[in-house]
Amino acid sequence: MIIETMTGPMGREVMNAKATENASVCGWFDGGRHVYPVRVYYEDTDAAGIVYHANYLRFGERARTEMMRCLGAEHRRMMQSDGLAFAVRSANTEFHHPARLDDPLMVETSVEEVGGASMRLAQTVMSIDPEKGTRVALVQISIRLACIDAALQPARLPKPVRAALQELIKDH
Repeated sequence: MIIETMTGPMGREVMNAKATENASVCGWFDGGRHVYPVRVYYEDTDAAGIVYHANYLRFGERARTEMMRCLGAEHRRMMQSDGLAFAVRSANTEFHHPARLDDPLMVETSVEEVGGASMRLAQTVMSIDPEKGTRVALVQISIRLACIDAALQPARLPKPVRAALQELIKDH
């Protein structure tokens, strides 16, 4: 599997300098999509040696967290400075093919919709067919996240976060 470096469209304004420094850790942008590499570890598999179904949601969570970090919206900083966090409102998962121990995977995340206090994302967990060199969609996740305050009430997305997410929709 070839890992791309941060060049071309990934140098866009929505990414801050810190994201550039941490590109190998937080993934990268390919147009309007965020790409995050994941490898399947022993802890991710079940007795049959395939990824346990709930772990695809964990892969998606990691990818979303790193996408937000690349956009300058680190979760801890948002909680400490703004008293805001994200909560999953709904998640729909379609399983197409299994992943196995040691498989290198990619989680692609696209922003589908941004509201005042929520966002809808599409995530695809993919592998590379070693014989054909093509991408294979293993799992598709549609997820809606709500921005909430310390009282667990809906709260408006901070303007810079909302603007960065909307920019990704334009590039989608």
